[in-house]
Amino acid sequence: MKARDLAYETGSALLANRMRTLLTILGIVIGIAAVIALTSLIDGMRAAIVGQLGLNAARTVEITCWPPNNRQLTEADVETMGRDLAGDYDFITCCANAWSSVSSPTSSSEEMTIIACDEKFFEARGLKAQKGRVFTAEENEESSMVVLLGGASVKKLFGQADADAVGKTVRIGNDTYTVVGTLESDSMQGDWGVAYIPYRTAKVRLIGQQDDAALSIFGFARENADIYRVAERTDSYLRTKYNIPEADPDGGGSSEEGYCHVSTAQSMLDQLESTMSSFRLMAFAVAGISLLVGGIGIMNMMLTNVTERIREIGLRKALGAKRADITAQFLLESIAICIAGGVIGVAVGYGAAWLLAGFAGSSLGYESLVPVITPQTALLAAGICCGIGVLFGFYPARRAARLDPVEALRYQ
Repeated sequence: MKARDLAYETGSALLANRMRTLLTILGIVIGIAAVIALTSLIDGMRAAIVGQLGLNAARTVEITCWPPNNRQLTEADVETMGRDLAGDYDFITCCANAWSSVSSPTSSSEEMTIIACDEKFFEARGLKAQKGRVFTAEENEESSMVVLLGGASVKKLFGQADADAVGKTVRIGNDTYTVVGTLESDSMQGDWGVAYIPYRTAKVRLIGQQDDAALSIFGFARENADIYRVAERTDSYLRTKYNIPEADPDGGGSSEEGYCHVSTAQSMLDQLESTMSSFRLMAFAVAGISLLVGGIGIMNMMLTNVTERIREIGLRKALGAKRADITAQFLLESIAICIAGGVIGVAVGYGAAWLLAGFAGSSLGYESLVPVITPQTALLAAGICCGIGVLFGFYPARRAARLDPVEALRYQ
């Protein structure tokens, strides 16, 4: 039988029982829609989390080190660390936190976190200016009175998160600072107000000249470096340099002996991927139940079709149709039902994902959670549809092909 004739006969057979066909397709639609909705929502959440971690998160190494007797590392120690580990890092930077009242000409005083850092900190954390710019190395060296504001800070000080604050002034403590930029993302602080000022400015105006201010240290690994090996070498370097004993199995350490911990954002991303994979597996397991029910429905429909068309099958075989022709016809009907259900299911699933994204985004704190359908997901859905069509349609097709033409023609 020619492919054109086979397609025509398949379409005619399915259209002859439209309601039965639609109800059978519905089982596949529900299963595929569940797969698409859940996987696209999970991938969207993954993309949102990775975006919050920062574009350069995979190269960022967070370093926590307290030498023995609870001594704090100083800025000079960080500079020495950067020189000694230059083979592993593009740079190593640090920041210090302070708290101060912040106000603008149009707002009352707000208590905010002040992050004192240099210009490299923003690259290490994957933070970019949404408006304006980040401050420069010269502004840090000159202790300039400039500040960057996070989105929550802009809203608190100027009434709206998207207000144009660049060029305006704010008061931090008793000093006036000029806003040079607002940040694209402020995910580290959430809704809490945060302002970024040059490190040397903060030492003069807020932190003071003491060398024991607690520092948060971040390394930005070289491109294509093995981030886990870099972390291991950093840990070994710090323990050797400051005579810090190896970590105990519980990860503890006393202030007298010293403490060292080196973590990477890549490990967080790997854990995230592992967690998301588990969620995907659960999504497929749940959707698989719907697909199994849909497949059983297809088999039931095809067996009914075979019974109703026994005389037709006998006539075809009497006119010369081979077993392969009969098998192909009924198998193609089953596959066509599944593919139609798959196409509709993808559309319904994607729409459902957007609906679920709205609820999940508001409850989890993601303002713009966008479902993501990957090519792999679409191909997997297509493969599942074809597989179900073949798996649950094969038995009815073979049963039809094995009918005796004489008995089939005599069937009432």
